Order: sequence, then structure tokens, then C-alpha cells
Amino acid sequence: MTTRLRLLTSPSAFPNPQRLRLFMHEKGIADQFEETIYDMTPGGDQRKWPHLKINPWGETPTLLLEDGSYLSETAAIVRYLDESRPGRKIMGGSPLEQGQDTMWENRIWIHLLYRIVTMFHVMHQGLGPKLELTHNPAWGEHCRKEAIAHAALVNQHLADGRPWLLGKDEPTFADITLCVAIAFSKFPVNATPLDERFEHLDSFWQRWQARPSFRQAYADGNSGLKELDQFKAGQ
Repeated sequence: MTTRLRLLTSPSAFPNPQRLRLFMHEKGIADQFEETIYDMTPGGDQRKWPHLKINPWGETPTLLLEDGSYLSETAAIVRYLDESRPGRKIMGGSPLEQGQDTMWENRIWIHLLYRIVTMFHVMHQGLGPKLELTHNPAWGEHCRKEAIAHAALVNQHLADGRPWLLGKDEPTFADITLCVAIAFSKFPVNATPLDERFEHLDSFWQRWQARPSFRQAYADGNSGLKELDQFKAGQ
């Protein structure tokens, strides 16, 4: 029997924990973990010494391993779980697919999702001074424009009718990062809904919403998006 590992994470509104959560549901291993969900408020447990002793960066997600060590950073955890757990290889089944997935995941994380995350942090101060170090609306607007410009390139890549970024029948980790980027772009304080701006990103978003893994990943009802409240557990 597989040991249930402890995962320190956050609600579905937060992009990095949600990338991992969506991966686990897509992989079919979400029930193998015990989740501790931090609320991410300025004085929350993620910034107190018990968590900082494990992960000095005070971020989520963090995966506690059986030997007492830990892994943090979403892509690192996903890489470990994709290789060590049974199921479809989400990060690519061949060396070429793995290279292609890493290429697209890096493009979307660096040029799209991280731009939106930066915009959030420099334009809004809701997570407190330990995270919101700079109030710079002009930089936030610059990041918004960069995110939209790069989203246009991804939209063009999908214009040939491929369902997912690698052109396969099933999504990979790059698709998960793009999915979460679209979700976070729609977060009310970001107000840059990429699915409303781009035809093929809209179709991509709709394909994700039809997947059981997506519905399970957003079942906590804490996405911050009214359109995803329909997936709340028990409804």
C-alpha cells in the first residue's frame, strides 16, 4: 500500500498550489496525500516558524517525504511524483515529449503566468507586507501587456486545431500551467480574462472545464471565480 505523504498547500485561487493539485487529479493520485491547506492570510501559518523550519521560503506547495526531507517548488514536486507514481506520464512519455513539454511549460510560466502573478503582487496589497513588497501600478500594467502579448502567441499556436499544446490527445504539465494562467487572469483583482480575449484559449479553457480532473481540482469552492463555484463539492 502506498504511503500517504503530507502536502502543505493553499486554496485553489493560488496558482502554484493549484498547478500541483490539478496535476495530481490528472495523474489520478490525489487521494494518496494528506493536504494541510494554509489560508495564506498575512499572519497565516505558512509564514510561522513550524512551516519556515521545513521550507524557509514560506511558500506553498511543500511536499514532506517519508525520510523527513521535503520538496518545494511546483515543477520539482511534479517531476518527482510523475516519475515515482504510477499512471500516465503528465510531463511527457518520451524524451522528445518531455523536452517539448518543458519548453512550453517554461514559456507559459515565465512569460505568461509569472507576469500575471507579478501584476497581482505589485498592484494589490492583499497578502500583506511580507509578500507585497512593492506597490508599483505602472509595472503592473507593463506586466499585463506582456502577458497579453505572449498569450497571443500561445493562441496562435493552438489555431491549427490541436486540443493541447503538444498536439496530443491528453494534456501535459504545460497545459496545466496554461489552464491555471487563464484561471488567474480571470481573478477579479487581475481583470485580464484571457479566455475572453482569445478564441483558441477560450476553447482550451472550455476543454479543461469538461475534464473530471479539473472539476475535482476546483471542488474546494475557493477559486475566487464565480463560474467555477458550480464544481464545489456537494453541489
